[in-house]
Amino acid sequence: MELDLSLDASGVGIPGPLNGTLLTHATWVSVLQQWIEFIRSNPDLSCPSVVRQAPEVSLGLRFTDDAGITELNSEWRQRSGPTDVLSFAALDDTPDWLEGAAVELGDIIVSLDTAQRQAQDHDHSLGYELHWLISHGLLHLLGWDHPDERSLRAMLDLQERLLDSTGNVLPKDKRPVEIE
Repeated sequence: MELDLSLDASGVGIPGPLNGTLLTHATWVSVLQQWIEFIRSNPDLSCPSVVRQAPEVSLGLRFTDDAGITELNSEWRQRSGPTDVLSFAALDDTPDWLEGAAVELGDIIVSLDTAQRQAQDHDHSLGYELHWLISHGLLHLLGWDHPDERSLRAMLDLQERLLDSTGNVLPKDKRPVEIE
């Protein structure tokens, strides 16, 4: 499966040496492609059939600041203030996908300001926090949601599995959830 990733990190940056790796196209193509393949290849995980069959998937990933995400949060969710990640899914249940065509998943938008605060609050790296938030956004693009505690737990557990699959592991005592 090929991944067509549109990455926008214009106007934002990360101070220090991580800026050169955490906001690069190559980094996120590699990670997202591995995560999508992990989900596609596991029949026990919920994944739209068009995504399992598509030779190419496409998605957008945008890094912004608190001001940018606050504006989007207000416009699209009618909520004031910043949030950490927003997802705008493009998939629906219509069977109009043409076999062999690329599948557009949608867009993930992450506030670097909020991600940096949350990384400090949880005493882990900004890299881990970005992986956590982007995995969460990806699952929303694939149709996962968490309207209740049980579905939230399942989604958070899968996020941990995705991060583990790409070597982004926290010590057990620092993990947001325990892997079952």
